[in-house]
Amino acid sequence: MLYALICDDRPDAGTLRADTRPAHLEHLKALGTTLKFAGPFLDADGKPTGSLLVVEAESEEAARALATRDPYAVAGLFSGVTARRWNWTVNNPEGN
Repeated sequence: MLYALICDDRPDAGTLRADTRPAHLEHLKALGTTLKFAGPFLDADGKPTGSLLVVEAESEEAARALATRDPYAVAGLFSGVTARRWNWTVNNPEGN
């Protein structure tokens, strides 16, 4: 099953996102095919305000466990994380 992880940055995070980004990217690369796609949410000025990750997991709990291991989460960047089951209907490269 696919899950969208919607992660909102703390408004007072300062440089925490930039400081933690290299470890975050390494973590995402290590997920292999479990990670379907990911990227930041941006404000009107193009500044990151959160993240969207779509992952394959057996359950919502498993998806949340992936989110808690993300270096951004470990560092305390996120004010909250929402996990929602998601169906990739259009432009799915796996054709599902």
